[in-house]
Amino acid sequence: MKKTDTVILQERDVEKTVGKLLRTGVFTACIVVLIGGILLLSQYGTCAMPDYRVFKGEGSEFITFDGIIVGLFTFKAMAIIQFGVLLLIITPILRIAFSLFAFAVEKDRLYVVITMIVLGIILFSTFSGLKI
Repeated sequence: MKKTDTVILQERDVEKTVGKLLRTGVFTACIVVLIGGILLLSQYGTCAMPDYRVFKGEGSEFITFDGIIVGLFTFKAMAIIQFGVLLLIITPILRIAFSLFAFAVEKDRLYVVITMIVLGIILFSTFSGLKI
């Protein structure tokens, strides 16, 4: 095999791994949200129909990492659903981090810098709006 053939094979491996990472992340997030939804229906499915004319936001306990993790371990349905949403948000961030690692292994400095900038922007925009 020529050197170009091994490089192409490695690029295909990286692409396959990134694809698996995205599929696994989305599938896991969907399963977690489904479990939370089933738990929510089993707990509150027989309650009276809520009044949707008045908006009632999510409780403050499920908008922080601490609240979601504590609710997750106490089997609160809304915390499980929120955790699934967090998994869905984290999936593309992990994809970018993996791409950064792959570019670093290939010693492609330009793409490492570009990917670091993109990852920095996404992390900053994600974490600057959090209520920790």
